Amino acid sequence: MSQSDPASPTQPRPTARLLLSARDRPGLVAAIANFIYSNGGDVTQADQHTDEEEGMFFQRVEFRLDEFELSRDELRAALADITNSLNMNCSVRYSDEERRVAVLVSRQSHCLVDLLGRWHANELPGKPVVVVSNHPDHAELVGHFGLPFHYLPVTSETRQAQEAALLEVLSEAGVELVVLARYMQILTAQVIDAYKYRVINIHHSFLPAFSGGRPYHQAHARGVKLIGATAHYATVDLDEGPIIEQDTARVSHRDGLDDLERTGRDLETVVLARAVRLHLLDRVLVYGRKTVVF
Repeated sequence: MSQSDPASPTQPRPTARLLLSARDRPGLVAAIANFIYSNGGDVTQADQHTDEEEGMFFQRVEFRLDEFELSRDELRAALADITNSLNMNCSVRYSDEERRVAVLVSRQSHCLVDLLGRWHANELPGKPVVVVSNHPDHAELVGHFGLPFHYLPVTSETRQAQEAALLEVLSEAGVELVVLARYMQILTAQVIDAYKYRVINIHHSFLPAFSGGRPYHQAHARGVKLIGATAHYATVDLDEGPIIEQDTARVSHRDGLDDLERTGRDLETVVLARAVRLHLLDRVLVYGRKTVVF
């Protein structure tokens, strides 16, 4: 296919994606737009947000590279000159980069099965390269998808060594993003700091009202009318990381405990998949304890 040919469904034209943030001031949008235009770029998407309370500006810009005059290394250097002069934070990613993903799971399989199925059907960006679990239960399932499975059991006494082994597995697989698909272990700073804002967790949205190991039992006993799920970046503060995606579903007095749990599982799979997609499409910008999601 020549550079001028329209892209086919299997050969999309490569794009660069910029995520930018800065103290709000006049000229920020113009500076980035002029840089792209003056170097032959073709903007395909542009979105921005200004936090009036904080006085902060956020922007996501995606542009085609077909006719762009700078190489990727030259682009980063030239863009840095502009963003540094404007005191802007900037990250650059490319649509054709291989984004390697690890999935961590315990005994509950619903999120794991959903993610692997979506990747198998080419419904999710990124490339799953390894599955790690503290239980051996899902080895056969993972094998059906042609992925390596690592069983790394853990106790309170072996946690440090187990996390060191986990980090070795992730490093050897070239993992960029870690997805906790109902991985029922608390990761320490040893892992969180190595993958800052690159570990996505999913949990029920009852927290903190119904914390502990039996949240649906507590919710059923209280007669809740809404249940939900939250996907967020994992931090050392348990379940308090920046939120990426959430959703809810209505329930009623007619719903039993099994109904609540089934609805909760459905929500968790959908919300986690959305969060993974948003991250891998470079649509999430972390700011303090919050996110801007374009």
